[in-house]
Amino acid sequence: MDSITLQKKLSTYVSEKGQLRKVSDELLFEVLTAWENWQGTAKSFYQEIGFSQRQMAKIIGRAKKLKREGYFGDAGFKELQPPQVASSHLASGALIEVTLGDGKIIRFPHVDQLLEFMKKAS
Repeated sequence: MDSITLQKKLSTYVSEKGQLRKVSDELLFEVLTAWENWQGTAKSFYQEIGFSQRQMAKIIGRAKKLKREGYFGDAGFKELQPPQVASSHLASGALIEVTLGDGKIIRFPHVDQLLEFMKKAS
């Protein structure tokens, strides 16, 4: 969101004493999104939208709390799945290498063969 638009929206919630009061949840989400996407320093963010750190601390804190509680939904959350390694790939190309104390290298294509070797060697 544009910082000027955000500043105008926030200015509608400023009381006569200069405090931000009764900010809507939708605007809290917009502020939090802008805050999380901000590339500069916190001070520059506050200056850009025209409010002090004291004014914005409560707003951002409340927005984070609502996000933790799941109020904003999981629109931005995407679960990542680790890549699955096919067993045929392990059997065809991947090897387990063990270097012995005298510099010899023994290669095992499967973990079972390594375990069997270790049982016999002990």
